Amino acid sequence: MADVHGTCEPRFEAVRQTLAGQLESGADVGASVAVYLHGEPVVDLWGGWADPERTRPWERDTLTNVWSTTKTMTFLVALMLHDRGELDFHAPVARYWPEFGTNGKERIEVRHVMGHTAGLSGWEEPLAAEDLADWELCTSRLAAQAPWWEPGTGSGYHAVTQGYLIGEIVRRITGDSIGTFFAREVARQLDADFHIGLPPSEDHRVSNVIPPPPINPADMEGQVSDLMLKTFLNPPIDATMAHHGWWRRAEIPAANGQGNARSVAAVQSVVAGRGQTRGVRLLSAGGTDPIFEVQADGVDKVLGVRQRIGMGYGLSNPPEMPLGPRACYWGGYGGSVIIVDQDADLAICYVMNKMESGLVGDLRGANIVAAAVAGLAS
Repeated sequence: MADVHGTCEPRFEAVRQTLAGQLESGADVGASVAVYLHGEPVVDLWGGWADPERTRPWERDTLTNVWSTTKTMTFLVALMLHDRGELDFHAPVARYWPEFGTNGKERIEVRHVMGHTAGLSGWEEPLAAEDLADWELCTSRLAAQAPWWEPGTGSGYHAVTQGYLIGEIVRRITGDSIGTFFAREVARQLDADFHIGLPPSEDHRVSNVIPPPPINPADMEGQVSDLMLKTFLNPPIDATMAHHGWWRRAEIPAANGQGNARSVAAVQSVVAGRGQTRGVRLLSAGGTDPIFEVQADGVDKVLGVRQRIGMGYGLSNPPEMPLGPRACYWGGYGGSVIIVDQDADLAICYVMNKMESGLVGDLRGANIVAAAVAGLAS
């Protein structure tokens, strides 16, 4: 069996065995798993290799691009500003970002951005990949274009644009980029090694993601639509973009967060603890309640599968994602996932470098979650 490093309480031994099995079989190359219970790490494991050639071990402080799992950090920032009375989820985006209120977007509310119902799942004007590093270009084009469907009438996964939309609202309120705000107000407070915009000094710790097999649209669950193609092909997201310095330095808040399972779970344990974790309170006791206000429940216009979305986070959506009434989640392209349950004060995270081709998760993360839940019940 493959070596797995770190610590876990005896009742969670099945989590260690599951990770070891996935590394041994080759389902994973390098990965980390963390479980935080009542704010404390009861599982903190890692193993495998940081490169596909298997020459660099995955270390305790190895980082990798977690793709859309980054979105949970933007959701938390927005919740913090809402809790402070600086952001109203039911206010028009244009209250904070006046240039946005044009071309049929005057009545788009912040909650529409949070719930993927704003109708801005992609850019109308062509973008080159490296344009994603140009914050002003990306946000100004979103401010100028018309929505692709009637805002508020259903979700359409804002795969990359959501981060710019939330991030610009944060910038207009605070004067800081969302990466700067997150680093100061969240990561530093929680001693969490997660970055939206990675300094060059940390490059040596990065495990480049291993790109997934190409997606064959014919194999995808749901129906491939023009809206899906418009969303994902402008610019085309190639996983190897995450290997480049321009990608790591940029703030692409829906997609380029660098972290590991420990840092993701450490941050999201704030949500599990209803605003506080490990003696640090970032929100009031009711500050996470908006998460559970349903913003969309139906077949997503971009992904073609059913989604149930609260204020940013995904909510219980049986049978695909059967969670409790005070549980939420999100995941990243290739397989990373974070699940939070307030009733259990629990956060479970899986982060890896070997990507699978699905956009909505795969069995590796589900296996880890199942083993953690079984340990909790033992």
